[in-house]
Amino acid sequence: MAFNETIILSLGGSLIVPNGGIDTKFLADFNKFIRTQITEYNRRFFIVAGGGATARSYRDAGDEVIGEVTRDDLDWLGIHATRINAHLIRTIFKDIAHPRIIDRYDRIAPGIKEQVIVAAGWKPGWSTDYCAVLLAKMYRAKVLMNLSNVEMVYTADPRLDKNARPIERTTWKYFRRLVGSKWSPGMNVPWDPIAAKKAEELGLTVIVLRGTNIPNMEKLLTGKKFLGTVISPFSLDASFYNREYFEEGVGYRGYSTKFVGKLKVNLANLYRAIMIKLFLRPNSVLDVGCATGHLVHYLRLLGVDAKGIEISKYALSRAHPRIKKHLTYGNILDLPYKDRSFDVVVTFNVISHIEEENLAQAMKECCRVSSKYCLHKVYTIENWWMRKFHGHDLSHVSVFSRTWWKNFFKQNNLNLLDKFFPSLSSKMETLFILGK
Repeated sequence: MAFNETIILSLGGSLIVPNGGIDTKFLADFNKFIRTQITEYNRRFFIVAGGGATARSYRDAGDEVIGEVTRDDLDWLGIHATRINAHLIRTIFKDIAHPRIIDRYDRIAPGIKEQVIVAAGWKPGWSTDYCAVLLAKMYRAKVLMNLSNVEMVYTADPRLDKNARPIERTTWKYFRRLVGSKWSPGMNVPWDPIAAKKAEELGLTVIVLRGTNIPNMEKLLTGKKFLGTVISPFSLDASFYNREYFEEGVGYRGYSTKFVGKLKVNLANLYRAIMIKLFLRPNSVLDVGCATGHLVHYLRLLGVDAKGIEISKYALSRAHPRIKKHLTYGNILDLPYKDRSFDVVVTFNVISHIEEENLAQAMKECCRVSSKYCLHKVYTIENWWMRKFHGHDLSHVSVFSRTWWKNFFKQNNLNLLDKFFPSLSSKMETLFILGK
């Protein structure tokens, strides 16, 4: 059976067995959530159960009786706690789950065809976070959701440091500095440092969020804004796309400062500006999703009255002072301009970041404020080279085929033109020009 997506869930034992006993309310909500995701979206889930209060209770009992439990024994107590929790999870999903619990990670389990597979700990020195990462490797999953009793990762423990800041997005480089390099049973960090190192090597995207907030998880999996921390494999200079990450000492940043990265940005936008000038011949242009305004800058050098609008205040703060005065903060869904204000409206790598239910409004707003053309560079499933180069980007919530987009334009009475405009192979990019 073909699945639309394989997702690894590292399910914290604190959710299954908090200090007050087994949380049947959470398990009932979790059961409904997983079944809905399978039915409506044809997703497959690997659920790795943690030990939670059960593991801590056995650890504390051992300490109380003999004074000190060895590290190996602590690990084994934790491992068996994960296994009993895993048996409970598999029992809940018994009618749709693989009949055996995965409890070793040196080989692919044979005969898996079910959409729920439950896993547990394996051997001393291995956390269930690490086991979850290995499952992602074996079954080629790109996304791992770490469900725990915290909403997101902070720069420090907010219970101890009033200046701790929540982190929405960061790189593995910073996250690994935050959690350290060693793991021990029961340590109080957002994620196992050894698992973090392996996840970085594999190029995984890991999302840390509160597992009891089921509506928030639904938002994540349906492309809506959610509360949590995304840890991404991207480097800050991987591309000129609008990516912002938290870095220690400098806060949020996401635009290239290195020579090669800056050169890429400038060459790409200079090329775009020349092509727009030559083939669309506008007197005025609005760049929607203009980021730091490089395209606006080059269009103005070519004699075009260009302006930009951007939803990221951080991006606008990074714009050069001579360009900033031509840029405006705003949303593509409600452009603050009168009808037919610009000859041409352009978007480059913007539309794929907009939820599907808002696409029609976004396109109509662009057409409303243009008098001649709308040029959209849209990330589509045919752009396999770009996907390979840039990796898996969770902010790409609307990635469809060229055919899908053509049908979309027709269904929304948008005038797709055959007008020639230079473009690279469909392996690299997809361009659409809409007319009034």
